[in-house]
Amino acid sequence: MHSNLPHISQKNLYQFITFRTKDSTDHFIKKLILNNQLETKIIEYKIDQHLDNSQDGAYLNGEVIDIAKNYILQVDEKLCKIISCSIMPNHIHILLVQNTDLKTIVSHIKGGLAFCLNKQLNKQGQLWQKGYFDKAIRDEKHFQVTYEYIKNNAIKAGLSDADRRFYSIYE
Repeated sequence: MHSNLPHISQKNLYQFITFRTKDSTDHFIKKLILNNQLETKIIEYKIDQHLDNSQDGAYLNGEVIDIAKNYILQVDEKLCKIISCSIMPNHIHILLVQNTDLKTIVSHIKGGLAFCLNKQLNKQGQLWQKGYFDKAIRDEKHFQVTYEYIKNNAIKAGLSDADRRFYSIYE
């Protein structure tokens, strides 16, 4: 496994993006990330399973869900087109089409969200973990699997407000 795979960034490419709150990155996740024996997809699967059940860094609840969702949905289409998103308590999944450099898109979303959410939560400082996970969508089947994962993430985690946490232009 390569610990620092390069991000694939290409205009008109569908991308699956995940980023998490800084406080959600506990010892379990740090240990997984440092484990060079596991493939990236296995690490991300285990991290997602852990985050779905962890309360660490779980700031994205109540009215914060709507603030985060509204911010994401108002991202300028010059940057990207949002296809769907899921706002989990301590992480966010977004399926989008890039219209500019991926790093620019993610920096804009994370930076703007941090400003809005820190204000709402009466917090200061770094809200998000450094970096992000991205996966370029390869084909229609990969798109469908990714879309269904995002759509069902909050339901699978047993969140009572799952319908508020998901948005899509696809259906």
